[in-house]
Amino acid sequence: MAASARVLTPEIRTVNEDWTVVLPCCGRQRRNLPRIRSPEEQQKQWFLTELVSDPHRESKLLQKLHACIKKFESSEFFQTFLDQIQTPEILNHFYSVLGSELKMQMVIYGIGSIESYETPRLQLSLAILMKRKFSWIGDIEVFDPILSATESRVLESLGCSVLSVNEQGHRRAIKPTLFYMPHCEAELYDNLVRANWGVTLKGMVLLGNSFATYDQHVDEYKSSVIVDTARHVLAVRRLTREFSIQTVSDDYFAAFHDSSWHFFSPDLEAELQLVEI
Repeated sequence: MAASARVLTPEIRTVNEDWTVVLPCCGRQRRNLPRIRSPEEQQKQWFLTELVSDPHRESKLLQKLHACIKKFESSEFFQTFLDQIQTPEILNHFYSVLGSELKMQMVIYGIGSIESYETPRLQLSLAILMKRKFSWIGDIEVFDPILSATESRVLESLGCSVLSVNEQGHRRAIKPTLFYMPHCEAELYDNLVRANWGVTLKGMVLLGNSFATYDQHVDEYKSSVIVDTARHVLAVRRLTREFSIQTVSDDYFAAFHDSSWHFFSPDLEAELQLVEI
């Protein structure tokens, strides 16, 4: 079936009191996220540090993004990405998650500053083009605590919704959901897996840091940081079908290195009972 018919090394983190510090990799900008605390603190109202959008900056940023999307669409990387999605094996995984639904919503966490850096613009371009190319991709929701009012307005003009609540990754996939989390912290992936621990894992797809690489780092480097912050990620590894994204050229390495598609076992409900956390 044609897709249109129905259609990287993880960042190692250290913990310093109240804040999680991300050690930048391959040119990725430094970003800080609060450590996870109580459930009440995990979902809290997010307030923009910039209260008023700047129309001039909006126009300039929108021009940048349109140019980025156009260039990205014609790239060898994107064609390779499309070819991979449209292989029967991966398409079947998507259709399995969709079930009887026609659309799969997309939730983007941790996109970074699309105004300040090229890498987040490339990552956003991929999301926008996926929605354009595949009829089964539904609405796009976005959150990053560093997004400005100007960036939020631009995202909305591109058809995205900017979340007003910092979910800290605790979103349950009560309907088919594609979570797009480019180079996020291990803790955020762990929050997502933990929130969906059980049958709802079958209703989600994750595009983000390779879980296999987290596992490899624990084996090779005995990393206690990963063990402490990604217990659910490590535990669900053997129930995960992972497909690596090919970066193809150096132009897209910083944005997509060590990224993978993750699909979760259809027999999760029974198998998860046997997994120790």
